[in-house]
This record gives sequence, C-alpha cells and structure tokens, in this order.
Amino acid sequence: MAMAVAIADPDTCIERPHAMKALFSSDALNPGVRLREVFGWAMYDFANSGYTTVVITAVFAAYFVGGVAQGASWATLAWTVGLSVSYAIVMLTMPGLGAWADRAAGKKRLLMAVTAACVVSTAGLALVGPGQVALGLGLLIVSNTFFSYGESLTASFLPELAKPQAMGRVSGWGWALGYIGGMLTLGICLAYVLAAQARGESGGQFVPVTMLITALVYGLAACVTFALMKEHSLPQPDAPVVGLLQSLHQLRQTFQDARPYKDFTRLMACAVAYQGGVAVAISLAAIYAEQVIGFQPQETMVLIFVLNIAAFVGAFVFGYAQDRIGHKLALALTLLGWILTCVIAALSSTKEVFWWAAAIAGVCMGSSQSSGRAMAGLMVPAARLGEFFGLWTFAIRLSSILGPLSYGLITWLSGGNQRLAIGSTSLLFVLGLVLLMPVNVERGRRMALGQSAQR
Repeated sequence: MAMAVAIADPDTCIERPHAMKALFSSDALNPGVRLREVFGWAMYDFANSGYTTVVITAVFAAYFVGGVAQGASWATLAWTVGLSVSYAIVMLTMPGLGAWADRAAGKKRLLMAVTAACVVSTAGLALVGPGQVALGLGLLIVSNTFFSYGESLTASFLPELAKPQAMGRVSGWGWALGYIGGMLTLGICLAYVLAAQARGESGGQFVPVTMLITALVYGLAACVTFALMKEHSLPQPDAPVVGLLQSLHQLRQTFQDARPYKDFTRLMACAVAYQGGVAVAISLAAIYAEQVIGFQPQETMVLIFVLNIAAFVGAFVFGYAQDRIGHKLALALTLLGWILTCVIAALSSTKEVFWWAAAIAGVCMGSSQSSGRAMAGLMVPAARLGEFFGLWTFAIRLSSILGPLSYGLITWLSGGNQRLAIGSTSLLFVLGLVLLMPVNVERGRRMALGQSAQR
C-alpha cells in the first residue's frame, strides 16, 4: 500500500516518487487541508464499500433469494422492497439530519454514530438463517439505512477538502480507494467461502461468517477516518432547529431553497434516472448472474471482485479525465457505457459474454458515481453542505427505490423474466442522458458561489 503511505503522511515521505507526488498533489486541496486528512476521508469509502460489495451485491443478496426465501417466486421482489423501505427512510430523514449537522457543526460526530449502528446491524445479519425472511429484511433495512446516512455525510465533506477545479480527481481518489476496500473485504470473504466449501459447508454456514468479516473491516477502516479527518464547518446558529419528526417539513423547505439552483436540481433529476439503473446493478447483479446466467456462488464472488477492479480503474482514471474534459461529458460517456452494458446482459446466453457486460459495468460504475458526486459538490453552497447533500441523498435514494423496485415488479409480473427486466433498465440510463443535456456546470458553480458570499 505505497499509495496509502504517500497520502497518509506526505510530510515524512521526502523521497516520495515524482509520479506519485503528481498524482496526489496538495495543489488539489483547499488551504489548510493536508493530504493525510484526504486519505482519512477516502478511507471511509474504503470502509463502507465492503458493505455494498458483500451484503448488497455479491453474497447476502443471492443468499437471501436462494437460501433465506428458498427461491420463492416473490423473493426478488421482497429483496427490492426491503431495500426500498430503507431508502424511503433515508429520503425522509436525511435532510433533517443534514440541517442539524450544519447547525451544530456536527457532521463528523453524526458520521461516527451512524457508522457504529451500521457495523452492529451488519454483524447482526449473521443471525439470519433459512426461512427467517422477516429477520433478514428487518436487519437489511436497519443496516442499509445507516449505511446510506454515512454515505451522504462523507460526501458532504468533499467541498471542504478539494478545490473546485480538482473536485473530480479528489472524488475519484475516494471512489478508487473505496473499490480497493470492497475488493479486500470480498477477497477475504471469498477465501473463507472456498475453504468452507472444501470442508463441505453450506451457504447457511459460511454466509453468516462473511457478514462478521464485513462488519469487522468496516469498523476498523472507519477508525482511520475518524482519527485523521477534521470537522471544518462552523456552527450555523441561524439554521433552523430540526428534529426527526420535522424532517418532512425540512425536506419541503430544502426543496424550496434549492429551486433557485436550477442546474443542481436538474442534476438531481438526472441522478434519479441513471442512479436507478446503477442501483439495479449493485443490488441485483449477483441474483441475475446466478439465476439467469447460471453462476455458482464462488463464481459470482470472483465476478464481483473483477467488477470492483474495473470500477477502481474507472473511478481513478475518470476522476482525472473529468477535470480535463468536463464533468458533464465524462458523465455522458459513462451513461452510454451503461446502456451498452444492459443490452449485452439482456442478450448474453453464456458466462463468457456476461463477463464483458460486467467489465463495462465496472468501469462505468466507478466513473458515473464519482462524476455525479463531483458535479453536485460544485453546485452546493458552502454554508449548507449537510442540508443540500441531504437533498442529494434524497434524490439518490429515490432512484434506489425506483430502479430495483421496477426490476422486481417486471420480474414478478413477467413470470420471472429477468432478461426483460435488465433490458428495461437501459431506459433509465437513456432518460438520465436526456436530463443531463440542459445542465450547465459553470452556471451552477457561479450560483453556489453567489449564495455562499451572501451568507
């Protein structure tokens, strides 16, 4: 992990290679921000990516459908409904939590609390066995809710760390390190699964252990974040006091406050569309691979492992590319790649062909998520980062409801035709591409700066 060392403590790395220094230049950061703090921030992506990779994508999703729900016709729909409930909770409560964090300058404290809750509930998934559908869905809802809180809060730190012209590459650092974390967690789990299968153990025996591994890596890696990352925001005593019961009112108020930021709201509409498709890939890839293409569990884990490698490359390379070619063009290119992915996946009849779809999806996944976060960071007023990123989270979670839920409904109504469902997912990326066209990043940035100057 030479990269990690170079970022973590640049002041002591006098002999750091010039190429590494060029890649991770402090010139990308705001005054007073050190590379070690950015490394701490990026380590949260490293920490929480294991949850997405192992729980939502590679292991628990397929186990829930095939093992816990025992392959019932409604199993895929039940999985998507559970995810949708968690996202609905986040949509309704995150703006209020974000407003509190802005008022109290407490983003870091809140991040620590939701991280602890996610780690504990992820470990709790180890208790779920065959037939325990209610317990599985309950713990899924709790863990994914707190995971989503953490994802929103860590994104709100980005504009405090990176200069506007370097937002893309710094966001890419986080996503790239995140995929390394996802691969590490999945790799440890895969090694354990292969050993367990060699001993003749079933999914009901080795899946619980993978949940404990995921929780452990999440918790330990997040400690690096909390040790290195600072709270940069200042208290906003004039901000409204918002409790959880007032979140609906706060959500409506934040929407009204965001209306003048037309490019930000247009980007949110675009994100609702394309992130719905991304959510399908994240939450249903393993289910599709095993139930439609015929992958075995260990093959699925290898597939997702390789997908994470491709996502790492996409996030890292596109992080630099989007600062050069523009965030909008970079995002548009990834959406075209996603459309191609859906078409190949729907038409693939062999594992070899499906591998191509997974590789393209990996590159597009890292780059599209990094591009979207960087664009949003440019258009958010500095004094209201928590609140506006709470609104951004609302949009992302709405997409995470619409995408997988539509997939589950199409699968259920078509008698289990998941090829039709994945083919229909391409329409979400087409819609995202259409909605992206009127977004003007420069105009959105000027609006955010004007608001910051007034407050």
